Amino acid sequence: MSRENLPADELIKFGIMNDDLSFSDKLSQEDIYKFLNGYTIVADHDKNRATFQLVDSNTTLKVILLERDKSIHEILLNSRNHIEYSSVQDFSDADGNMIFQKKAHIYDKENRKVVEFDFVKNARELTPIIADTKDTVELNRYMDELVKYRIFLQKKADQFPNVANELILDLQIVTKELGVISEISKNLNLPDSQRQYRPHLTVTNGDSDAIGQQSEDHEIEEEIEKPRTFRR
Repeated sequence: MSRENLPADELIKFGIMNDDLSFSDKLSQEDIYKFLNGYTIVADHDKNRATFQLVDSNTTLKVILLERDKSIHEILLNSRNHIEYSSVQDFSDADGNMIFQKKAHIYDKENRKVVEFDFVKNARELTPIIADTKDTVELNRYMDELVKYRIFLQKKADQFPNVANELILDLQIVTKELGVISEISKNLNLPDSQRQYRPHLTVTNGDSDAIGQQSEDHEIEEEIEKPRTFRR
């Protein structure tokens, strides 16, 4: 948690620190503590997102620049009516490869928050949440997004052999979730007498699963949060 040798110029440049080396008023004491201990600060503006993380014993600021296909306002507004999907592109890859991610944004009525789920990192949480809606429209929309993402990943694996192994792992996860949700959708469309038994799907805590496995990849954010256990 050392404050010595912080990359002050970079922190000031991106508005994380003030000219007098105090931290921005937009950050709480908890935010600052987490940031100094490896957590990531997320800044969203319109369709742009930037993430900031201190690495190398807090001497270097790692910056990742992302761009969504939809604005934050659009995502927050639409997610109140249905599950909203968006695509995120990462232009920060050192080799010039464009990294592409798929996100689902679900409104948590209980906590009045929009929670963001990654199709790959949070697959174990996302699929059960959508399945538990028992809404064939939402299930079909999710399947369509999975199919499109699977096609994209396959093309990128062929196009960029240097990162093919990583893409294939993502592809396997997406394909597995597509199979699960397809079976659930088929079962919902059958008469009660023909339905197969399915164990009840529950929402797991995102902090202890996909997020918790990467202690240095937590995010500090106000408007869109990472997965938590909630009721839709």
